[in-house]
Order: sequence, then structure tokens, then C-alpha cells
Amino acid sequence: MYRYRDSSLEVLLVHPGGPYWSKKEEGTWSIPKGEYTDIEDPLTAAKREFKEETGYDAKGKFLSLTPRRQPSGKLISAWAFEGDCDADSIISNTFTMEWPPRSGKQSEFPEVDRAQWFPINSAKKKILKGHIGFIDELCEILKYKYNSSQEDQSF
Repeated sequence: MYRYRDSSLEVLLVHPGGPYWSKKEEGTWSIPKGEYTDIEDPLTAAKREFKEETGYDAKGKFLSLTPRRQPSGKLISAWAFEGDCDADSIISNTFTMEWPPRSGKQSEFPEVDRAQWFPINSAKKKILKGHIGFIDELCEILKYKYNSSQEDQSF
């Protein structure tokens, strides 16, 4: 999801939930995403995952972005759409894992523990390295120019 604020382009990023990520910031945020099966339509899956990770519906005109292979080897397909939401009010699905390690106790954590709107330069610092290309491509599609050494940006 992207939006314009005071002539700046911002993107919505999510931070992974769970104890391993709680104190990590730069290079850990991502676009809302998830896995899908070979028989599932990728855009339908992307909309479902957005809803599961944020509690908001993904709707509007979707801009198809070039699929990108991640350092892990996974191939991620992504779409962008213009919208707005209260990042502080996200509701995420949860997952269960053994925590603390080797305790035998199962604990539940949100898949996404928070979301935030970021201007482009900040987003590129916060996001996973393999997702930066999605931001760059979105800027190209929208013909949005930004100065990589400053936060002041313009159309």
C-alpha cells in the first residue's frame, strides 16, 4: 500500500512478530506478504495475506511489480495499490512456537507486531534487502523522484 503525504510518497511496511525480531529494526521490515499454492491466483493470495497481516482489505487499482528472487531463493510476486489506513490499528493473524526455547511451552505471537508508514528513503533502510527493488520499481511506475541523501522528495 502506498499513499501521498504533503507531496511525499510513503509506503506501508510491517514488522515481523515474535521474540526473534522484537529488537531488530533496520533491514527487517517487509511488505505484507505470504505463501500461496500453485493452484491459487497470486493476486488473490496477496490480497488475502494483506488482510491477514494488517486486518485491512487490499482494494483499488493494483500495479503489478516484477517478481523478485530473494537472497533465500524464494521468488516473491508483489502488487502495489494506493490506499490509506491507520498503521497503529493493524490486527494480525498469529502463529504458535515453542518459547522460551527448549521449555516445552507453546506461546502465541502475532505474525506482524506493528506497521508503519515510511517515506521512501526511510523505507529503503528499514525493509529487507530483497524487497528494496519493489520500492524502486514503484517509484519508477509512479514517476516519483526522490533524493537518496535526503528525506525531501517531490513528484
